[in-house]
Amino acid sequence: MKSYLFIPIIICFLTPLFGQKYSNEFLAIGAGARAQGMGNAAIVTTQDAYSNYWNPAGIANVESKLQFAFMHAEWFAGIGKYDYLSAVYPIWNKNKDVKRSLGISIIRFGVDDIPNTLSLYEDDGTINYDNIVPFSAADYAFLFTYAQSIWVGDNADLFVGGNAKVIYRKIGPFANAKGFGFDLGLQYKRKHWSLGLSAKDVTNTFNAWSFDFTDEQKEDLDITSNDIPISSLEVTRPWFVVGGAYHQRFGKFGILAELDMIMTTDGRRNTLLAGDGVSFDPAFGLELDYKETIYLRGGVNNFQEETNINQETNLTMAPTLGIGLKFYALSLDYAFTDISNTEQKTYSHVVSLLLDIDFKYFKKKSKQ
Repeated sequence: MKSYLFIPIIICFLTPLFGQKYSNEFLAIGAGARAQGMGNAAIVTTQDAYSNYWNPAGIANVESKLQFAFMHAEWFAGIGKYDYLSAVYPIWNKNKDVKRSLGISIIRFGVDDIPNTLSLYEDDGTINYDNIVPFSAADYAFLFTYAQSIWVGDNADLFVGGNAKVIYRKIGPFANAKGFGFDLGLQYKRKHWSLGLSAKDVTNTFNAWSFDFTDEQKEDLDITSNDIPISSLEVTRPWFVVGGAYHQRFGKFGILAELDMIMTTDGRRNTLLAGDGVSFDPAFGLELDYKETIYLRGGVNNFQEETNINQETNLTMAPTLGIGLKFYALSLDYAFTDISNTEQKTYSHVVSLLLDIDFKYFKKKSKQ
């Protein structure tokens, strides 16, 4: 093996251990109501335009001429808005002995209409509400995906893929960050069993922050005892997901179960298995279908230990539910998820679409 293949591994382990905890956490929310209805257990069985996010190897299985995916979710009574838009274009060779696909995705998580109160007071100390100007704090990710089959056989298939991702984060006119990173993925299928591996930020993802405050704003921050931030580098440490799934059909009915183990490397987290450097958290999902048209889903993830007011420790988890309908080339999915992970439960409604484009079908209809 050539020495340059070790470069990503060397960068990963030689990066300073001060990588920020929960960096780029908006990329850990999930994409698609199907996956979120299954407790975010999705790296093995997602093989569509949502695979750009979950496991880039999965898009090699897209068989339509073009596929689009869109998801919208609102957090905390609509305060935070989360959107995902993706497209996949298969580029198979004529003999179809090698499956290849290209994908592109855009992710946005933002809080809009935040009041800027830095100029609330006039020079004479009076309050002027006309000085309040709203701004947005938003995180963006752009994923560029490639995947292909390593082998495709009668009994087993193996697919690999990767993402090059660009991060852009903006807090009104005050701050912005630009970052770049890589993800890798692997999916293996053999009869009723499947395995998957997703490695995110494998070489670390670096976000360069810059800040822009006027002299007047700096003075306001100083008077109110707020620190004035300076340009800095935020490091997102790698995290890995390994999983297995089983799929079986019984006549008109089908059942699919997936179990994933999420491993983070940014320090101790409040997870089921926590260590000083590495933490592990399982996710489980179950899907039942009727004629591959009507789907019922459930899942559980985010196991945590919480201490109540009596100093009693309890194990909590986040349950999820979902349903799905498929009409020819259109799939409509809905998920009801717990996003707060606290005793005061706050839930999110997630809706997503998946559309397959068949150019031959549209050409035939246009002639008719």
